Amino acid sequence: MTISEIAKLAGVSSAAVSRYFNDGYVSEEKREAIRRVVEETGYRPSLQAQTLRTKKTKTIGVIVPKIDSSSVGRVAAGITSVLEENGYRLLLAVSEQNTQKELDYLSLFDDKQVDGIILLATVLSAALKKKIKQLSVPVVLTGQCLPGGNCVYHDDYHAMYDITKLVLSKGCRNFCYIGVTNCDKAVGAERFQGFQDALDTAGLPVLEESAETGEFTVASGYEKMRELYRKYPDVDAVICATDKIAVGAMQYLKQQGRQIGKDVLLTGQGDSVLAAHVSPSLTTIHYYYEESGRKSAQMILELIAKGTIALREMKLGYELVEHESTNKSNS
Repeated sequence: MTISEIAKLAGVSSAAVSRYFNDGYVSEEKREAIRRVVEETGYRPSLQAQTLRTKKTKTIGVIVPKIDSSSVGRVAAGITSVLEENGYRLLLAVSEQNTQKELDYLSLFDDKQVDGIILLATVLSAALKKKIKQLSVPVVLTGQCLPGGNCVYHDDYHAMYDITKLVLSKGCRNFCYIGVTNCDKAVGAERFQGFQDALDTAGLPVLEESAETGEFTVASGYEKMRELYRKYPDVDAVICATDKIAVGAMQYLKQQGRQIGKDVLLTGQGDSVLAAHVSPSLTTIHYYYEESGRKSAQMILELIAKGTIALREMKLGYELVEHESTNKSNS
């Protein structure tokens, strides 16, 4: 069917139908008549024709580091909910934590003329920052703070500071830390700095050999805990950068006969499904991942609607969730 045929069936002008499909003003009476005909006929406007008229594809490119991640899934759910409410589609690309793939996908999305890009980055390399400035479409960074750019991120530093302070309050003094690369500013550098500063405030040194850098996996947490335990068999607290790492560390410690939550306290970050379902349940940090996705989508749509606006850096809070792995009184 054509717009003219829809107009004839609805008893309105072709211009009114065009405005209806392009979010222009149409009276309630005419809008209802057009809607009824559209529902009855199953008519869908040509996406190509709309793009030519409005110069908009109604598509947002979203680049994520991986898909087998609870936090990424929650961010993506938040993004999707806002885009769907506003008639936008999501085009998903998975970088597999490969910085070159991130650059390639940014170029691809720019060439394909999406209306905007949301990037869940891990490493803010010089090449990535340069590429973002060169793009012809607006970009919002999610999960990392990019000074001078539009971004939505979490308070990783204070979250780690507070959870370390909680463990200190339980009387622990022999700490080990399992983190990720400091090239990841949020999960790596910010969280490790929060851990270091909490111990420093308590007058405890952070020994270089008491901290290990791992990957975002349970297996890595297990392996790094094994390396640390060989050096520090009297460890009474293990602070981990993620829940998955903490679960791996828990597996190894339990195999050594250590009682988690009693003679070794253990923490993670992220409040994943794993945290509540391992035994003992894992003390962790709840970040507002879905909200960060919603805020990122709202920000990109605002950039598209208004063109260039003042750059915005939005930092979200967190909640400390104490479970059995640090609750000595309930052990």
